Amino acid sequence: MTAETVLSSERLRRARFAVAAVFCVHGAVTGSFATRIPWIQEHAGVSAGQLGLALAFPALGASLAMPLAGRISHRFGARTALRGLLALWTLSLTLPSLAPNIWGLCGALFVYGATAGMSDVAMNALGVETENRLGRSIMSSLHGMWSVGALIGSAAGTVAAHLGGDARLHHLTAALVLTVLGLALCQGVLDPAPAEEEEAPPRFALPPKSALVIGAIGFCAVFAEGASLDWSAVYLRDELGGSAGLAAASTTAFALTMALARLAGDRVVDRFGAVRTVRVGGAAATLGGILVVLAPNAVAATAGFGLIGLGVAVVVPLAFAAAARSGPNPSEAIAGVATITYTSGLIAPSAIGGIADATSLVFSFGLVTALSFGLVLGAGVLRTAPRAASAAPAGTDAAKSPGPVG
Repeated sequence: MTAETVLSSERLRRARFAVAAVFCVHGAVTGSFATRIPWIQEHAGVSAGQLGLALAFPALGASLAMPLAGRISHRFGARTALRGLLALWTLSLTLPSLAPNIWGLCGALFVYGATAGMSDVAMNALGVETENRLGRSIMSSLHGMWSVGALIGSAAGTVAAHLGGDARLHHLTAALVLTVLGLALCQGVLDPAPAEEEEAPPRFALPPKSALVIGAIGFCAVFAEGASLDWSAVYLRDELGGSAGLAAASTTAFALTMALARLAGDRVVDRFGAVRTVRVGGAAATLGGILVVLAPNAVAATAGFGLIGLGVAVVVPLAFAAAARSGPNPSEAIAGVATITYTSGLIAPSAIGGIADATSLVFSFGLVTALSFGLVLGAGVLRTAPRAASAAPAGTDAAKSPGPVG
């Protein structure tokens, strides 16, 4: 192995850790915001119904803004684009707590969601680029690091809320710390240049066909995730008479199994491949859904929710990776898949509630079970060409990529 190869390998390892830390920072913003929603609701003087309306605006902003991320990355370069978009996202954390009323809150959350979505696309595109050059799966663990960041942000927010801290001061402090940290970390990520013949992506475009097909798999996974995360505690309390502590534990079990599965998922994907991994995961999620629907008690249902979390954990990271390899413009394809998954996350909680009102919560999770089985049936769409880096030793310049590393 030459000195050049060793140097390139070291650079790729640093880039891999840098982009993982960026995912962690991104997740920490979400966790910091989520824990202070009650304070924000009280400060803005909004009702529960108004809050529900406002909380739809992050997904709306993200869906409209994500297609712009590819254009920004092409214009300014992947690293510079990520640096700017991540800084906008971390700084946007300060906006919701400043909102004086429902209209201000809706506007703040629209900007919050738009910056979240664009930075999400940029960091996932760089994550796929790093994965390609390493020649092994890393996307699952990157999303696992996002979950770790969300847990860290949530823990800090819980402490701040427990101490009765003003969310404006809490979010300003968190935003400044995360912005400085994010800017420093972005220095270590890859900076691939577009090929000379590559045209700039349009300012706004509908998702490509490949993204629609792959996005359908992501839709199923995110629907099951959103439904379980938001409704598991209610299900245990209302349907099975579980205690408040056990009901809360079901949500924790779901989030924990997802985080652990994502952190460990890369080894599984490298050994068995994306298609087989998603099929087995879909089977586990389907079994979990059946267990939830037929559960005789709260403990069994908690185990079922844990199986759903385990089964869907790696689907979205693999959908992003497959989208990036499905066409000539990775950012555009990732934006398409991300738009579909964000939409799924938006409609899942309300859809479950609407179906439960018309029928029952048990019937609602029958739908979740059916969508989980859709992962088993549709996993084949994640089958893509082997990573370009596999033809050369990981970290060497012989590995094919869109452009030189900056």
